[in-house]
Amino acid sequence: MSSAGPAISPQIIIETITAYQRSAALRAAIELDVFSAIGKAGASAAQVAQKTAASERGIRILCDTLTAHGLLNKSSAGYLLTPESSFFLDKSSPAYMGSISGFLCSDELLNAFRKLTDAVRKGGTAMEQNGTSPEHPMWVEFARSMAPMMMMPAKMIAGILGSDAGAPWRVLDVAAGHGMFGLTIALSNPNAKITALDWPAVLQVAEENAKRFGVSDRFEKLSGSAFSEDFGKDLDVVLFTNFLHHFDVATCEQLIRKAYTALKPGGRLAVLEFVPNDDRVSPPMAATFSLVMLADTPAGDAYTFKQLHQMCTNSGFSMVERHDLPPTPETLVLATK
Repeated sequence: MSSAGPAISPQIIIETITAYQRSAALRAAIELDVFSAIGKAGASAAQVAQKTAASERGIRILCDTLTAHGLLNKSSAGYLLTPESSFFLDKSSPAYMGSISGFLCSDELLNAFRKLTDAVRKGGTAMEQNGTSPEHPMWVEFARSMAPMMMMPAKMIAGILGSDAGAPWRVLDVAAGHGMFGLTIALSNPNAKITALDWPAVLQVAEENAKRFGVSDRFEKLSGSAFSEDFGKDLDVVLFTNFLHHFDVATCEQLIRKAYTALKPGGRLAVLEFVPNDDRVSPPMAATFSLVMLADTPAGDAYTFKQLHQMCTNSGFSMVERHDLPPTPETLVLATK
């Protein structure tokens, strides 16, 4: 008498090796603005094709694929948005974030992953020009593409900091990019003055956003590198948002000490990061972010809260708090001087 073992399938292998097809389908739909064409009322393949100036056959195949992947629903009358695609991928939604494909599917990142085998052998990126290269043009695309995705955590951080109390804050936004984290504080606190530090070309995007938000009179640019530029002194808040993961522990501590010196007593360092659990395999998005850093930086990583806590205490901070920011995949680490 024999008993059958557990059923096994190669499905996970096949789905993983062909995952590029899934991201390509979503990127094509975003570029064609398929989700907005479907809208809240739904639409047939012919209607979507007409609105997007694409072929009906192409739209039908693309929308069927998106339905199979859970990004659309299909009825006898045509296609319908899911709650997620309606909220995040229809341009009529204030939470639209389709622009993120411009950065996350950029040639720079895709080429870094094409060289991932070499990066694994080396223990760091195989790209000569990478995410830590001075004035890399990828960060201009980042600033233009990723702002919508950052609005939710930016509002959460401003709330946790208590910016709406209206205290006369001086805020330094390091590696500001689009500037949304500092600008959101300025929006909620009419007495906050924001200094954005980044490369000159990137700061042009942050300046555009400051004008759009109506806070340009309380916004100033500091062009250059976080390593060479003076952070100033007696600051109330220093923002390190999605920044430390580009570097090794020693370099992170160097930057955190620099922030500590620039803050007034009681001042706070706000660190936003993908923070995996101590097992380093959960939660999935935070844990797998380390692979992005392996592909595109010489020594970056996704750090656990224990590691970030140690970096902050080693740099002089006495109080270090963790604030998870669901439904986003990121965590705020708040250190007080």
